[in-house]
Amino acid sequence: MKVYFGIQEFTKLPNAVVTSGTFDGVHLGHQKILQRLKEVAAKTAGETVVITFDPHPRSVVSHERQPVQILSTLDEKINLLQANGIDHLLIIPFTRKFSESTSAEFIQTVLVDTIGTKTLVIGYDHRFGRNREGSFEYLKEHASNFGFVVEEISRHDIDNIGISSSKIRKALIDGEVQIARHFLGKNYTLGGLVVKGKQLGRTIGFPTANIQVRELSKLVPQDGVYAVKVLYKDRSLKGMLNIGNRPTVDGTYKTIEVHILDFNEEIYGEFLEIELIERIRPEIKFSGLEALKQQIQLDKVQILQVLA
Repeated sequence: MKVYFGIQEFTKLPNAVVTSGTFDGVHLGHQKILQRLKEVAAKTAGETVVITFDPHPRSVVSHERQPVQILSTLDEKINLLQANGIDHLLIIPFTRKFSESTSAEFIQTVLVDTIGTKTLVIGYDHRFGRNREGSFEYLKEHASNFGFVVEEISRHDIDNIGISSSKIRKALIDGEVQIARHFLGKNYTLGGLVVKGKQLGRTIGFPTANIQVRELSKLVPQDGVYAVKVLYKDRSLKGMLNIGNRPTVDGTYKTIEVHILDFNEEIYGEFLEIELIERIRPEIKFSGLEALKQQIQLDKVQILQVLA
């Protein structure tokens, strides 16, 4: 897959089959659109092109106080789209100025002049341009003037799946990582560098790797203890993840800490990808470190059963 960071890097294609969207999480609903994109390209001997935006458009145009929490970082999105067999990925920097582009400007500048679109495939509720003014009806009415055809994924096909990024966000905020997995078609992941913490886990026999998530806008699920898989240097390891403020030791800020089972290597500064499998329990304040240690030993037994 070729990746382009801006329209200036893109060279017009002879037969481009195109779709556009945020594709946050690249969930099963997105995958249905991507599958249709590939089917059309195969029938017409075309090349697939996905247009997406960075940062998430809502982070630029929304007036909400709560910043948008993303399901996939840009690197994760790139990897997911590549895994779905896309030929070209055009990432457009989403700025306040770009958000003011009309649908006609977007179509002419991006779809026609930059890409050379021959077929446009979109979801039934997708809209282009300022204030989402460019509907499917508008596209269909003017497509011949722009020199491409438009195909819409029907409401039935999309709604039949019953998936949306907002539903996945809610599931994760509630700690329901299994529901999120059902919608995503894969485990939800957190990735980050291992940084030094207070090393309290070592004192009770459960050393942890403190994870510093690279993207501050990446959604971190509800506090609690999770059974996880830890991906490290092409290895898949079993782990116990704790998200929370560590109330037993009077923690004052949220941390993401993972204890990797049967593992004893120095990994400070290394990148770990953590797949969340199941939430075992909420974070609890215990009477002291000994009580915490006893609970972690019980958690380990349960987590090994889940991961088995």
